[in-house]
Amino acid sequence: MSEPAINLPQEPSVSQPTVPQPPSGTSIFRGPNGIRAGWRVLIFLAIVAGLVAAVNLVVWLVLHFLLHHAPQFGTTSSLSPATAVLSDGAIFVFTGLAALIMSRIEHRKWREYGLPVRFAFRQHFWLGTLAGFLAISASLLAIFALRGFHLAGLAIHGKTILTATAAWTAAFVIVGLGEEFAFRGYLQFTLTTGMGFWPAAILLSALFGLAHAANPGESKFGLFSVVCFGLLFCLFLRRTGNLWWAVGFHAGWDWGQTFFYGVTDSGLAPYHNLFNSSFSGPTWLTGGSVGPEASIFTPLTLLVVGMLFTRVYREKRYQPLGKA
Repeated sequence: MSEPAINLPQEPSVSQPTVPQPPSGTSIFRGPNGIRAGWRVLIFLAIVAGLVAAVNLVVWLVLHFLLHHAPQFGTTSSLSPATAVLSDGAIFVFTGLAALIMSRIEHRKWREYGLPVRFAFRQHFWLGTLAGFLAISASLLAIFALRGFHLAGLAIHGKTILTATAAWTAAFVIVGLGEEFAFRGYLQFTLTTGMGFWPAAILLSALFGLAHAANPGESKFGLFSVVCFGLLFCLFLRRTGNLWWAVGFHAGWDWGQTFFYGVTDSGLAPYHNLFNSSFSGPTWLTGGSVGPEASIFTPLTLLVVGMLFTRVYREKRYQPLGKA
């Protein structure tokens, strides 16, 4: 008879720790959702720089051929509809084309970057425009209440009022489109997918302020107000899901400030403004050479606008795709 089998106790097996494996296809250049956000931003900026360089070269060659000497470009101390359209229109075209190219690379729709055409110049735009005009009016009213701002009658008359109104209206819509898309369109969308919405908003708002530092007569407090504008515009984007509220507010504020009230905008004097106006008093009240954007009342006004806006628009509608 065979001996019964003896089952010896087995030593418990020691499980080896599982080493997490990176998702297939990921690298320093590509993430789980495609090209990483930082690389996409660099590619976008390179495309913009290439477009700017190409256009500048063509303009330089044409003017050099026509004038037989190198054209001289400089800064201006005044603001006109033509200069606004040329400068901010070029910004919108360059960044819009670069975003269109990136949309093909990323297999996305251009409208995802903040300016869906189906919402163009509809309710959000007009509400933003009205709010922007009322906001600059409230800021100037506060300065007026402290005897720092005075209107001195019409500056233009007759048909000039109609032509100037139309020209400035078109110009500031283009300014709103150009600056909002440049700083809160493709770049805000892409950086949000990499670092989150508000870190991206703070970074781009700081760059928004830095971009205004070259304006003549600008001050540190004026630049602080520009940063506040940028953060407020990001709030509009966050709660509405697109840039049309911000574009309208931007246009309405600038239109009221430069054309309607005829005050300096970031140190730039207006041209063919509707009213003559004057300031008197300390810089903290009037903004000094910068204009009312450097007044203490501008960031306070923007704070009130932000608080009222969040009471009406409570839902966060801006939802870019996941991180890459």
